[in-house]
Amino acid sequence: MRNYHTLVYKDAKLRVACPRVEVVKAELRRQRELLEAYIQRQPEFLSALLPIRLLEDAPEIARRMDAASQLTGVGPMAAVAGAVAEACARAALAAGAGEAIVENGGDLYASSPEPVRIGIYAGTSRVSGRLAFEVSPERMPLSLCSSSSTMGHSLSFGDCDLATIASKDAALADAAATLACNSVHSAADFDRVLAAVSAIPGVLGLLLVKGDDLAMCGDLPPIVKADPNETARKLTRF
Repeated sequence: MRNYHTLVYKDAKLRVACPRVEVVKAELRRQRELLEAYIQRQPEFLSALLPIRLLEDAPEIARRMDAASQLTGVGPMAAVAGAVAEACARAALAAGAGEAIVENGGDLYASSPEPVRIGIYAGTSRVSGRLAFEVSPERMPLSLCSSSSTMGHSLSFGDCDLATIASKDAALADAAATLACNSVHSAADFDRVLAAVSAIPGVLGLLLVKGDDLAMCGDLPPIVKADPNETARKLTRF
């Protein structure tokens, strides 16, 4: 049975299943310090809503965020939660952890020899908490990152209850989820957004929820029924 731990550092709150939690915690602190030091030298990195040009000596995590930004057309900070989640998980795996599941405010990176069930929560939508992705070991490592116009603290220009992206690259999944969420104002936008976002290199699949309407495309993990009470109990709350 998996044991989940909550790690908090400044405004980051991670939910982690990993036998090397101390490595995840140390990497969270390290990556945050790297980004904060970089932002002091290039404040535009924090505020930009479109891709920018990095300084030549930008740290690796900033470069990963920038690559996602360039592919999706959103600002680099749209990729921060996914990028940090993946960096923390990869550090634990490199330290010998057989499993690393790191969720950072709705953005998740998972590598495990056992199946992982990831609940789909979309606020007041009727589908919220009733469905989950069932991720098999052969699909991992995999990132599932989500963005919402109606939940959380992130800036959104759309009106979408949930946009979830599957990708091997968590920074890309995070940025693409932001793009998809920004682009949905009604269910009439679904086809256009599915086509545009799924065409981005590295995006494996996409799920959109607006009210009680749901649409998906691409190579998403299978969706199974879930217990709404169990899904609500596992939500990361600030």
